Amino acid sequence: MVSANQTASVTEFILLGLSAHPKLEKTFFVLILLMYLVILLGNGVLILMTVSNSHLHMPMYFFLGNLSFLDICYTTSSVPLILDSFLTPRKTISFSACAVQMFLSFAMGATECVLLSMMAFDRYVAICNPLRYPVVMSKAAYMPIRLPAPG
Repeated sequence: MVSANQTASVTEFILLGLSAHPKLEKTFFVLILLMYLVILLGNGVLILMTVSNSHLHMPMYFFLGNLSFLDICYTTSSVPLILDSFLTPRKTISFSACAVQMFLSFAMGATECVLLSMMAFDRYVAICNPLRYPVVMSKAAYMPIRLPAPG
């Protein structure tokens, strides 16, 4: 008897997270929605403040605005799916949606690491070389590496 090599392709994943407690799903939905709205509101206000106030057009606030934009993107890549899974009886995610979400999470995480290292360099130059700070951290130095965020 010859056995054939059989492969099965994965088309979707089943999300089992809170299916053991269906009574708490609406409570968790409200809590996560409130946290998501606070994240959007707080980061949006920070971005608007750094863009609208001309006194905040400095590298540190520029990087903080970009970090806020990145935080909005990071949470928006995963929270809507979580909220959807609380409200609908369908507890699955397609393979392609999972791959896109995983890619976005890794890309945002890597971008955040780069941005935090640029912020650390900015503070290093400001503390250790305060007289050279305007030259080292001029707009020509940090604007080419910015995220596609307003600011």
